[in-house]
Amino acid sequence: MAGVGARLLPVMGWSALMLLALCTVGAQGLYFHIGETEKRCFIEEIPDETMVIGNYRTQMWDKQKEVFLPSTPGLGMHVEVKDPDSKVVLSRQYGSEGRFTFTSHTPGDHQICLHSNSTKMALFAGGKLYREERFRLTSESTNQRVLWWSIAQTVILILTGIWQMRHLKSFFEAKKLV
Repeated sequence: MAGVGARLLPVMGWSALMLLALCTVGAQGLYFHIGETEKRCFIEEIPDETMVIGNYRTQMWDKQKEVFLPSTPGLGMHVEVKDPDSKVVLSRQYGSEGRFTFTSHTPGDHQICLHSNSTKMALFAGGKLYREERFRLTSESTNQRVLWWSIAQTVILILTGIWQMRHLKSFFEAKKLV
């Protein structure tokens, strides 16, 4: 199950900067968890020309240890935002941690949907990378042993050849043929 923490912070646009000085407007925060295939949507009433900033982080939940694991490569977040007229304002794939922003151009209820881009393959990408690393190390180790075995065989063949030449030379000298 992928855990996702996200905060959506509306920030007033430049046209409303003076209004911000006259009244105190607090930023809103939101923290939630979603599962691997879940899609979580929020409807937020956003004024015209308002910049919305969302911070998020995707992490895997280890059920056995009951802790969040570091982000897995390939695991990320897909963010889709629709304005009150159901026009797509933002639809983008993001990495495992980061920030997304958009500016509303129409006042009203905006739909903000978040879901992880995880599939079974993405969830096990970390395990796949571990297996690939282990296979690479095994291959390098095997290659090193084959290299040293070849060098040892070559040295043995050269020493055997030298020994045979000396032995034959001494044999023929004893027979007085040389």
